[in-house]
Amino acid sequence: MRGESGKVIVITGASGGIGRATAREFARPGARIALLARGEKGLAAARREVEEAGAEALVLPTDMADADQVEHAASEVERKWGRIDVWVNNAMVTVFGPIEKLDPEDLKRATEVTYLGAAYGTMAALKRMRARASGVIVQVGSALAYRAIPLQAPYCAAKHALRGFTDALRSELMHERSPIHVTNVHLSAFNTPQFDWAKNLMDRRPEPVPPIFQPELAARAIVWASEHRRREVYVGWPSLKAVLANKLVPGVLDRVLAKEGYAGQLTEEPKRADRCENLYQPCDYDAGAHGRFDKVARTRSWQWSLTSNRSALLAAAGIAAAAVLLARTRKRAPSMILRP
Repeated sequence: MRGESGKVIVITGASGGIGRATAREFARPGARIALLARGEKGLAAARREVEEAGAEALVLPTDMADADQVEHAASEVERKWGRIDVWVNNAMVTVFGPIEKLDPEDLKRATEVTYLGAAYGTMAALKRMRARASGVIVQVGSALAYRAIPLQAPYCAAKHALRGFTDALRSELMHERSPIHVTNVHLSAFNTPQFDWAKNLMDRRPEPVPPIFQPELAARAIVWASEHRRREVYVGWPSLKAVLANKLVPGVLDRVLAKEGYAGQLTEEPKRADRCENLYQPCDYDAGAHGRFDKVARTRSWQWSLTSNRSALLAAAGIAAAAVLLARTRKRAPSMILRP
């Protein structure tokens, strides 16, 4: 599924990773896509990809932690294209390491980008959408918005906060009887540059907890969520499993993560001395959408296939059940004939 032609779409964090893949997934002739991020080389490459697909692109270098910059970007989109139909909050930065090693300024910065940046984006989008009484806001969340894990406290806390902010907003929109729709797309582990860009306080390189999925799967889910009025969607069985397990046995998960949560997120490779960390400044290169886990990353998810094709599956199940019932009825028919 690739998004409807003619829509005006804003994507934050569009220079790399899932934001970059999402820009490509929305791109088609007639679409108009605003690309927001800090990294100018990544933004320039994203623009080329969008335009090669036949869509119109608008590059807006923006630090999502700055509410004035976010508002300015939204104003520029409205000035150029007259409206905003879909706003995707995807931008994030984080610090990888235990809480005892966190610097307060680093924690503040990660929170400002990942949580407050999404809140600022939501507020800027709402201002334009309310004027037209239409629009969709997609919050790119995570299984970690429900179940926090060790070594990722800043990211987990920001996604928890965004989920709370979105729940409050959803109720307010219902109270107003507003047609504006807001949805969460909660992701599993994805192969993005995040694991090379994040500030790393550990001695070894980080990795996502397997199974790992390719960012194009997340992009397809984000586009799908923008076109279907679902409260929340989960992408990848691990995201749904984490949410269910945390509701049922949170104490068990605490102990499992205490035992396995460190080793499961660290490779055997030592941390590189020449690494680039994008917490305060963007990395000065085009990283694209993929990280360094292409060899093990999956392109499909059976869970997402079931989620996104639920209506067709229910219809097929209904037809199958009717066929079984009809077959049983035919077998019984002779015994039902009344004899004189």
